[in-house]
Order: sequence, then C-alpha cells, then structure tokens
Amino acid sequence: MKKQKAVIFLGDGMADEPIAELNHCTPLQAAHTPFMDKIAACGRSGTFLTLPEGFPTSSDVANMSVLGGDLATELCGRGPLEAASQGIVLASNQIAFRMNLVSVDEQGILRDFSGGHIAQCDAEATVTLLNKNLGSEKVRFAAGVSYRNLLILTGDEFTSEVICQKPDDNHGNPVAEHLPQANAENSEHTASILRELILQAAQLLRGRKANAIWPWSGGKTGAIHSVSQRYNVKAAVISAVDVIKGLGHCMGMDVIHVPGATGYIDTNYEGKAEAALQALANGYDFIYLHVEAPDEVSHAQDLKLKLQAIEDFDRRIVGAVMQRAGEQVAFCVLPDHPVPIATGKHTRTPVPVSIWQPGVEPDAVQSFDEHSVLAGSLGLMKGSELMDLLLGEE
Repeated sequence: MKKQKAVIFLGDGMADEPIAELNHCTPLQAAHTPFMDKIAACGRSGTFLTLPEGFPTSSDVANMSVLGGDLATELCGRGPLEAASQGIVLASNQIAFRMNLVSVDEQGILRDFSGGHIAQCDAEATVTLLNKNLGSEKVRFAAGVSYRNLLILTGDEFTSEVICQKPDDNHGNPVAEHLPQANAENSEHTASILRELILQAAQLLRGRKANAIWPWSGGKTGAIHSVSQRYNVKAAVISAVDVIKGLGHCMGMDVIHVPGATGYIDTNYEGKAEAALQALANGYDFIYLHVEAPDEVSHAQDLKLKLQAIEDFDRRIVGAVMQRAGEQVAFCVLPDHPVPIATGKHTRTPVPVSIWQPGVEPDAVQSFDEHSVLAGSLGLMKGSELMDLLLGEE
C-alpha cells in the first residue's frame, strides 16, 4: 500500500508562557487558530522535546530533532548547514560560522541581533565591504538572508572548538564580555582571530545601523542521515532561512525556493502554501513547511506581532494547505522551540505537537496550545518518534 503523504507545519518559536496581558493565557491560547485547532481535534496530541540538555538552544538543534536527527552524531553547527543552503562546498580544512550583522550602541551594548532586520541589498553590500577590507586566503565572508550571513576560515590551524555565545541570548549585554573564547588547548588561535575580526569589523562599520558582526555556531561538514532514504519518500523543505534549507538539503530533501520568502512578518505566506500544494501534486510524499516569522517577533518581544504571526501562520499557511491538499494527507503542527515574550530567548520546554492522520482515532484534545496537548494520547515524544509516527511503516 502506498505510504500516506504528510506535511509538517513548523511555526518557529510559536510556543510561549502565560502572559498577564492575555489574562494569563499564552499567545497560542489567545490567538484565533481554527486550522491548528482542527488538527488537534481530529488527531492526537502531546509534546516533543526538541532541545535536550547538553546541546545548544538553537534552531539547528531543534529542527534536526523534529526531523529525527541523532544530535550526538549528526549535529555540525549552523555554519555548515547554511553554507550547504548557499551551495558552498566546504573543504576539510574549512570552518563555517554563522555570522550575524548586529547593532551595538556607543557603550558597547548589543541592542539588536538582526541589525534592524537589515535589508538584503544593504546586507550584501556590507558583506562585500567586509571581504574587501578584511578578507584573505584565510578569511572569507558570504552573504545569506538579511542579517544571517557566514564567516568561513580556511586552514588546518583553525578549529570549531571555540565558545561562541548566541547573539539573541545577549540583548542588553556588553559585547566585550561575550566574545569568542577557546574551548580546547588548540583553539585559542581561532578564538583570537574571531575576536580580532569582530574588533576590525566594528571599526569598519562604524556609523551604520548594522555596525558589528557576531560569529557563532561554527563547524565542519558532517554526515547526516537522509530522510528520503530512511523513510523511502520523496521529501521537500520550504523555508526562507538558510539554516533550515541547508538542514533539509543535508538530510536528502529537495529545497523549494519561494520568491518573496523573507524570514520575517512580511514573508510570502501564500507563495509558501502554494509551493507545498504544488509539491504534493507533483509527487512529493513529505513536506517540511517552515515559517520563521513567529520566532523573529518573539525575539523582539513584540506581543502584538506574535499574535499576528501565529494567526497569519494558521490562516495563510496551515488553512491554505489543508483546504486544498485532499483528504488523504496527514498533517502535523508544532513549533521547533518556545520563545517566551517575557525574555525573547529560546527555552528547553517541550513544545506542543498535534498530528492528524486520516483513519486514526483522535484523542480528546480539542485545541492546539501548550496546555491542552498535555491531555493528549501521544505523551512526551523525543528522538525520531515523531518522524517514525508520520512516515514509518504502517
């Protein structure tokens, strides 16, 4: 019997905590989300541990978890994943770091990890300037999407064994107190090079809104299992951001590019939904449909925009696909991690998950939110359990 097709709707950072302003409800509870609620009411619910202890609280970890990756053996850092998304093939002696263009005030305090959500043309011009003035045979910068760029170091003397903190965890903190540090005997050279590049870039970019760089999550290309091969499916990923597209590519999934997909609140929702529908019609068995907007506005601690992002995701992505995909497609909805408005930072709290598989008896859960799913029949899921449930043998 032919395997049932499936779509995962991934609303990045949707999960939250109760907020007084919302009568102690979470944004998922307060927002109008009839389509995600329908998945819960017609399916089964539970929670999923995406950020286990011992691993960074970053989106590469969380999304690899959702896709059933073995974090202990397959995690390689955001840098190599984003390089893969850009078609950059890393040599064995190259380390790729994710590099944010950020905004730092005159007192040296980090004020915006996104450089004011720098426009694409400005970001590309900034990367060109960095390469012209700081680039060499050993150091190269590569433009990505908006503030999300790459720093690539070439040479056997470099290592990824350095401590680079996440920029979105350090809003309001002095940059000088959170610079890269050595994490092994042979890593001081790499850490010192990164610190020097940060200093030189700050001088070069003085006077701009995005006036500094923040390299982090470096690594080398590693071996990651193929979703397509493991589950014998034709799989695709739809996302605006390089880390997700790169992860999909490395996991054997086709990357579907959508014009106007920005990774922010103004993304092309309709284009993403249409791309998913076309992929299903064209023979794809599994679609990973990722939307970054809720995460970005959560980091900005903007409750109004978070509610809007959740409702846009529900209506313009989840509803748009569900209403036209056909009756024999399984639907799953979840965030990759929480980003509470109160802090604007990722947490390790397991996220809500609901799965509607036609022909499978539903449980009693009626709405999709952090509290309701706790009564679901799926309990706490982890590892490859979600993917096995969606795409494993019937």
